[in-house]
Amino acid sequence: MKKKSVMLGAMLTTMVALLAACGSSSSSSSKKSSVTYMQGDVLQTMDPAMATDVISGQSMTDVYSGLFRWNKTKLEPDMAAKMPTVSKDQKTYTFTLRKDAKWSDGKQVTAQDFEYAWKRAIDPKQKSEYAYIFSGIKNADDIINGKKDPSTLGIKALSKTKLEVQLDKVMPYFEKMITLQTFDPVEESQVKKEGSKFGTNANTLTFNGPYKLGKWTGSENTWTETKNSKYWNAKKVSIKKVKYQVIKENNTAYNLYTSGKADDVTVTGDTAAQAKNDKGYKVVKQNATYYLVPNMKKVPAFKNQKIRQAISMSINRAEFIKKVLGNGSVPSKTVVPEDMMINDSGKDFATDASKGVTNSDYSLSKAKTLFKEGMKEAGLSDLTFTLLSDDTDTAKSTLDYLQSAVGKLSQDGAKLTVKTKSVPFKTRLSLSTAGDFDMAIEAWSADFPDAISFLDMFTTGNSYNYGGWTNKQYDDLVSASKDTDATNTTKRWNDLVKADQILAKDSGVIPLYQLGAAHLRNTKLSGVTTSPNGMINWVKASVK
Repeated sequence: MKKKSVMLGAMLTTMVALLAACGSSSSSSSKKSSVTYMQGDVLQTMDPAMATDVISGQSMTDVYSGLFRWNKTKLEPDMAAKMPTVSKDQKTYTFTLRKDAKWSDGKQVTAQDFEYAWKRAIDPKQKSEYAYIFSGIKNADDIINGKKDPSTLGIKALSKTKLEVQLDKVMPYFEKMITLQTFDPVEESQVKKEGSKFGTNANTLTFNGPYKLGKWTGSENTWTETKNSKYWNAKKVSIKKVKYQVIKENNTAYNLYTSGKADDVTVTGDTAAQAKNDKGYKVVKQNATYYLVPNMKKVPAFKNQKIRQAISMSINRAEFIKKVLGNGSVPSKTVVPEDMMINDSGKDFATDASKGVTNSDYSLSKAKTLFKEGMKEAGLSDLTFTLLSDDTDTAKSTLDYLQSAVGKLSQDGAKLTVKTKSVPFKTRLSLSTAGDFDMAIEAWSADFPDAISFLDMFTTGNSYNYGGWTNKQYDDLVSASKDTDATNTTKRWNDLVKADQILAKDSGVIPLYQLGAAHLRNTKLSGVTTSPNGMINWVKASVK
């Protein structure tokens, strides 16, 4: 996540190569029970309260353990010894922690570690972009708005192994939500010892997950994780070492894989097309969507709906995916991905929400007409803006394509100039967060498999609503799905469908595609699974 920018979204949100897994077919690493795993950029932070991107989220999934862990699409207890006891009104959850759960320094993982971590993350002084995710837990909204102290958050350690969480309202997705790294425990003594340095390098951390992080001081292009013998389920962990390596170029990725120096890489475009016959080739559909964010706070023209819709209709998504990505991605009509949220009748949320959404359908002639009308309404005859993205090969190729496609809207009486700017992932994150951009290519990977993980971001005032889009009906529908309609499955579904349609039809953000990751992976590697939040679970992976 969002968690998770792609992040994290927060988080995850973000133009970066999403997660890869492990193993080229010729890799010698299998003999050492270790794997080398490709990432699109450097590791940002290892502080659970501060992480927003999928790269940090993946390493946190490796080295930390929350109450639950995904086993494919099934939630299983991790630090919790069993599934929680839930009160009749569904507002109180009581967790029992494992007595044998330990930190890497040998100390017991306690309920107090969770209480401290959650209250620290929501504290406005912490300035966590994910503080909003606590909404629904007792007093969270008042804490976020500065009306109550973080100590009043509805989480309490009843003993070393008993943890109670109280909610303000029923949250059907609560158990799935708390798999996000923001809800991981931290050791209070360690945080206070390191102060502001906590999470900035490996030496400031202790770990309670399957692995321990080493050889990371904050900016390396490689970092290594080794098996954590103190992990309660260490006997199930077969892979002894996971090495992450930043690879930004397609050719480099392919060459490292074929030479056995990288155990898993993701490739796009021509490289992906040429690699389709490799035995290790595998397309993995991600619960992640890429989209354009028009910054209405910086570019007044973007406040005009017709201009935003015209930009959306000027993009031939199918052609773009074929010519630029070539990795199994699919065009998106809304920000919520396919095959993620399925109701009891087997209906796909994204399919339902896409009905009636037409402004992502390519039509340059209609787009030019809309653009000219929008420019006239905005009192403009000329518009120049810069499109921001990352500096990977794929990101740069995407910028080139979009610059050409959107630039075709330019015409007599409505001139348009599209410039581009590519920067390192970390810089783009900072610019997006600060609102220092005209239009940005962003992405979000599901924090948990529910539409609210995407739609909550674009409510008025949300810290991830970088473009400043606002719509009262949208806000009311999202709010109803979390409050008055939370326990009514049908009403909640309809609230979220309507909200998703409003965002899409208004082009508050402009969906581009749902990510498909074309992997080249060691055929000797088995048991590598991707959870609904896009993270790899290494616990049951092994090398033949």
